[in-house]
Parts: sequence; C-alpha cells; structure tokens
Amino acid sequence: MRNAAKRIAILGSTGSIGTQALEVISRYPERFAVEGLAAGRNTALLAEQIKRFSPKKVAVADKWAADELRTMISPSVQVYYGAAGLVEVAAGTNADFVIAALVGSLGLESALAAIRAGKHIGLANKETLVCAGHLVTEFAARHQVMLLPIDSEHSAIFQCLNGERRSCIRRIILTASGGAFRDKTREQLKHAKVADALRHPNWSMGAKVTIDSATMANKGLEVMEAHWLFSLPYEQIDVLMHPESIVHSLVEFADTSVVAQLGVPDMRLPIQYALSYPDRFPASVKRLDLAKLGALHFYEPDFKRYPCLHMAYICGKTGGTMPAVYNAANEVAVQRFLAGEISFLHIEAVIEKTLERHRAKPAPDLAEILAADHWARTVAAKV
Repeated sequence: MRNAAKRIAILGSTGSIGTQALEVISRYPERFAVEGLAAGRNTALLAEQIKRFSPKKVAVADKWAADELRTMISPSVQVYYGAAGLVEVAAGTNADFVIAALVGSLGLESALAAIRAGKHIGLANKETLVCAGHLVTEFAARHQVMLLPIDSEHSAIFQCLNGERRSCIRRIILTASGGAFRDKTREQLKHAKVADALRHPNWSMGAKVTIDSATMANKGLEVMEAHWLFSLPYEQIDVLMHPESIVHSLVEFADTSVVAQLGVPDMRLPIQYALSYPDRFPASVKRLDLAKLGALHFYEPDFKRYPCLHMAYICGKTGGTMPAVYNAANEVAVQRFLAGEISFLHIEAVIEKTLERHRAKPAPDLAEILAADHWARTVAAKV
C-alpha cells in the first residue's frame, strides 16, 4: 500500500526557492500535496499556483493584494494577509512540512509558529537561524521538529554527516563561488553596477541573495546558520572559495578523512532532498560529469577583500542581538544599492557603521530580537 502524500506549505511560493519547490512537487503528485502558500504581492503568479496546486489556505503581503487575489481564484480558498497570514499558512494548515523560503527576517515569526505547531521545517531562510538560532533550535528540540536545510551548502553538510557521530567532526567547510565580482579588484568595485552584480556566474537566485553572494555577506550568514544547524563553534566552521560550485561543502573528520557532496549547481537538488528525506527520488537535473569538467579549483577567502564575511564571524562569536543587527543592516544596505542610492562598496560600510553603534544584548527573547532588527534598519537607512 502506498504511503499517504506528504502535505506541504510554502512560505515564499513566488520567489526563486518557492517556484523551484513547486516544480519539484509537480513531478511527484502522488507523493506531495500542497496545503498552503504564502507570497508577497505577485498575485498573478500566486493565482496560477493556486489553480495548479489547490492549496486550502494562502497569504499575501497586505489587504490590497488579498482583495485583488480573491477576484482571481475560487472562493473556496481561504485568503489571509500580513504577518498573521504568514502564521496562518505556517501553522494553521494540515501540512506536515513547511518550506521557509521568505527573504530576510520576515520569515522569523512564521517559522517559529510552524515549529510550535509541530511542523517539520525545510529551511531556505537562513536569517531565521541567524537572528534567533537559540530560540529556533530550542523550540525544535522541545517540539521534536526536524530542521532540514535547503541551502546547497548546508544540505551538503547534512548529507555528509548522515550516519556519522558529531563528536568525530574536526571541522566543516562551506564552499563559496565568490559571486559576480570574484575576479574584480576592490578598485574596480568602486564603479560596480547593479546589473553586473546581479549576473551570478553559477546560480540563478533572487536579487537580494545574488548581491549577498557578491559581497560574501551571504556566506557570512551561512556560517552563522551552520553554527546553529550543526551545533559547532565558529572555530570549526571554515569557508573555502570554489569558483565552479560543484563541491557544495565538505566535512573533515578527526581521522583527517574529508567527505564532500558534489553535484551540478541546481537548487532543485537540495530542495528535493529536503522534501523527500530520508528517501531519494530520481531528479530531472543534469548529471555531474567530472571527466568533462576536467578540473576543480579552491583557495582561501581574503577577509580584506570580503569584509562582510569577516564581520559575520565577529558577530556570530559575539552572539546575542549582534547577528540580527548584522542581518538587518545588510538587508537595508542591499535595498539601498539596488535602488541606486549607494555604491556597491558602501554596502559593507553601512553594515560596519551600524554594528559599531550597537551594544549586543545577550540571550535575547523574540521581542528583543525584533526590537534590535527595527533599530538596525533605522540606523542603516541613514548611514
């Protein structure tokens, strides 16, 4: 007898991760059923997704989008909006598994609500653990909820650790492509254009993540996420530059053995693994041909070239509210760069100046984290 379909809710269904997750789900209609979808203001795409996947509950950014969406879909679908709408889709459906793919700290409260409701989490929103890792991991343990990583790097480490004792880990190594400007000098970056920063050489991602890849802030956030996902001190988390993005990350063990996970750079692979875990399904992505590839390259990151990565390590080790401030300042700085308000190199200056003005509060609760986030956004908008 076939097992019942796994019931899925997706927070961020119209974004890069969300659309690819639905593409994976569409290949296995007998294995997955969509219970809920949450998006921003892209009502046209969300309406198409609703018609195709028939969720029971959906959420959008605001009342205006909700009113517009209701005119485009069946009245049998329940429509919510705002932060309460995200929580309803995250925790108020019969979903077994929630994909948290909202960009930035927006997804924090809904992810916590899903965990409280006993939903297993596919984590594509790294900011959830960056801002509130101590709360998220504590809640997950209390409610016996799995946190399955969807980021390619963390998925790789998760796969490398299958069947291994955590006490045997010497270090984990996150690989980094270096983003669109990896071959540029800092002098050349003074005149970097938005359009050029958005041309990632290996991956197809949303604008914010693509800019973060170019500054390496994204890798800094991943370092902080890895600290919580794998319960490791920062001294055991390294970053290695790898331009080809074929080795997605590595684990070195106490006996000096190194285990790596390889694959073509396609986010559908880690998405599918999180959805199918502990099983593996056939995938429609291109197979890896190492003979054709010929060579792989690696080198250590330069903290002077990528100060956002250096600042992330410092914030992670400091802890408390400092990671939330780092994340918020970076979000605002990226928005200002995309809007043409500041230069590319000014992104790191905004983060640094915001961090300099903050006094970290240790072991913050959710209200204190959200207050630090708000404070940092206010400061970062002006420096």
